[in-house]
Amino acid sequence: MLPKLFRLTKEKDFNRVYKKGKFFAQDFLMCKIAENNFSFSRFGIVVGLKISKRANKRNLIKRRLREAIRLKIKDIKKGFDVVMMVRPEIVGKNFSEIDKALIKLFKKASLL
Repeated sequence: MLPKLFRLTKEKDFNRVYKKGKFFAQDFLMCKIAENNFSFSRFGIVVGLKISKRANKRNLIKRRLREAIRLKIKDIKKGFDVVMMVRPEIVGKNFSEIDKALIKLFKKASLL
């Protein structure tokens, strides 16, 4: 589980990233990245109803993304707020496919 320290939880933080962040996309993953004034990076994950009407499928996607981020947290650049978003193509992908797409996305965004 991704430690609470590394999570975006407040609506104002999400809104700041949406307004001021840079957008990156790769396969079925998208993200917005904005700098923060901390010595660590924080992550928020958004999986909308368009992905699946069933909460258990949306939560499964969130858990897989959080775990993939947790495994790379030491390699990710410090001082950023990242909001992760997904496209409907993510449904049915296994953990290794999500992990590979996340690595590509973070490299494209210069976070790794």
